[in-house]
Amino acid sequence: MDYLELKISLTPNTEVSRDVVSALLAEIGFESFVESDFGVNAYVAEKSFSEEAVVSVLENIPLSGVAVQYEVERIKSRNWNEEWEKNYFEPIIIQNQVIIHSSFHSDIPPFPYDIVIDPKMAFGTGHHSTTALMVSHILEQNIDGKSFLDMGCGTAILAILAHKMGASPIVAIDNDEWAYENSLENIRINQALDIQAKLGDANLLGQERYDFIFANINRNILLNDIPVYAACMQPNAFLFMSGFYKEDLNIISEACKKQSLELTDYKEDNRWVAAGFTFSKQ
Repeated sequence: MDYLELKISLTPNTEVSRDVVSALLAEIGFESFVESDFGVNAYVAEKSFSEEAVVSVLENIPLSGVAVQYEVERIKSRNWNEEWEKNYFEPIIIQNQVIIHSSFHSDIPPFPYDIVIDPKMAFGTGHHSTTALMVSHILEQNIDGKSFLDMGCGTAILAILAHKMGASPIVAIDNDEWAYENSLENIRINQALDIQAKLGDANLLGQERYDFIFANINRNILLNDIPVYAACMQPNAFLFMSGFYKEDLNIISEACKKQSLELTDYKEDNRWVAAGFTFSKQ
């Protein structure tokens, strides 16, 4: 599959402007984002690219005083592990319990949970605030022997951690074919073969019931899918969601209340939020 690289220059080039642009582009199909000296590089499958949609997003950034320029370059499939190794991916440690690294890293110190992620184009190395926040939430839960759903799984990092913490059964779903294939690879690398990876979206959810649902996607998809999540939760189950800003927490919480989901906890980093909800309906 051929990809397009959108090289975006931002003035001023700040963390906030990069995050806002990345979040908006994710809503129109962009899958991966890498910070650059000038702003951010965004990647999308060529078949999913719409320049009209890109122009609309970049012309309506909800930040005052930010100037944006961009150029598009077609990139052929390549050795993405090599690209990450050369440019981007360094091991990350979360709560002194989890170390996330790639197969090309060596001299990895021991931690209770060692996760190997070869990310290719898929989102979810632990470096982005949303992934790290969701990992932190998982570490605080008793998920041993509990059913677990990872929606918008990206690299399957959350499902893999759940496996290492004893959750079962585990389902990981993503609607992007590249992410799905990458999930299968990472599941194999981590010998977590009991994880069932699926290609699709919330329409795949049926009669199954889960004790824990983790969904790291974006605000609009979450708002659309919250009723579906609630319909497949066990009594007293937990739903954790991320991929949105703190300013959106109220609208997310209100949508959850309509489904008998009560906000119990949330974590915040760089304006990104990961929120936990308890399902109390019997």
